[in-house]
Amino acid sequence: MLIPDVGMEGQRRLKNARVLVVGAGGLGSAALMYLAAAGVGTIGVVDADVVELSNLQRQVVHGVADVGRLKSESAAQRLAAVNPLVRVVRHDVRIDSANALEIIADYDLVLDGTDNFPTRYLLNDACVLLGKPNVWGSICRFDGQTSIWWAQHGPCYRCVFPVPPSPGLVPSCAEAGVLGVLCAAIGSIQAAEAVKLIIGIGDPLVGRLLVHDALRQSWDTLAVHKNPDCVVCGECPTVTELVDYQDFCAVTPLADAGLPGCSVPSVPAAAGGAVPQISALELADLLSDKDASSGVLLVDVRGRNERAIAGIAGAQAIHLDEFRSGAAVPKISFDQPVVVLCKVGLRSEEAARILIEAGHPDVRSLQGGVLAWVDDVDPAQPRY
Repeated sequence: MLIPDVGMEGQRRLKNARVLVVGAGGLGSAALMYLAAAGVGTIGVVDADVVELSNLQRQVVHGVADVGRLKSESAAQRLAAVNPLVRVVRHDVRIDSANALEIIADYDLVLDGTDNFPTRYLLNDACVLLGKPNVWGSICRFDGQTSIWWAQHGPCYRCVFPVPPSPGLVPSCAEAGVLGVLCAAIGSIQAAEAVKLIIGIGDPLVGRLLVHDALRQSWDTLAVHKNPDCVVCGECPTVTELVDYQDFCAVTPLADAGLPGCSVPSVPAAAGGAVPQISALELADLLSDKDASSGVLLVDVRGRNERAIAGIAGAQAIHLDEFRSGAAVPKISFDQPVVVLCKVGLRSEEAARILIEAGHPDVRSLQGGVLAWVDDVDPAQPRY
């Protein structure tokens, strides 16, 4: 209240504001705590996931005692400890095309703390249709980006990123890793932009994309512009209702266990079709059969640091980048069955598809990746 641009009136606006934070993970952790501390009256938290130990190096709204709890529950308790006068509304659901408009309609703005492209496009389109500002952030390893997508005053997410990347091309934080404190850097900017929008001060990041490189400790600003031909906010929009965003991004829906491809049939895959899968237990049975296992080639497409944490003995290390460049195919015999593995199964599916499209007759991806192997076969190894 001592800041001239805020004062009593600004604090009242914060008290009356309703902010929806989608994702109580790395970005959401920082944003949630600063929004609560700032006195935002109502904070909605959308997250159906539970806290895992590996989350804690970046998701600081949770603690060791919260492992196994719903993230929304853990976050709500933490925010009450920060500011008991804030009303926290839990949405223990996966936001999708069926519920997004109903959930978002009750809030003044959305803060996007998600880590996948289907949900980002979903939130963008929902905010455009409802006329809400979308405070967006994205992080990976040492790099972060943030902007405000608000079609009434500038570009939306689709204006700048009209086409999603190919499935598996851009890994999530869980697969690629992220510098924990980077979440605080980007998440706190998102919170600051939300506060500015609520109070009505300063120059919000509408029409600007802020890019952060934590290794160089640099901040760059790129101008981004509204696309008059945008399919959702352009002059003649063709997307006038929410669509199937899993299908739009061509991503296999996650199973209840959070692992990809659990219902994919083990049948030969045509180019662009389903990649044949093998479960961890099936692979363990195969490897225990000395006659059958002698002809199977295990290929691990992860990086060296990941392989040092957990893996399957005897797997040949060939990085996914070598598959993408074409260098991996000549290294693999087409006369023996191949099982490709990664952390959770997304990268191995991409590598397996490349082999299939190169003409390999017998390729499967390890369903659920090394984490499924650790859970079902070798629990003495650590999860990560």
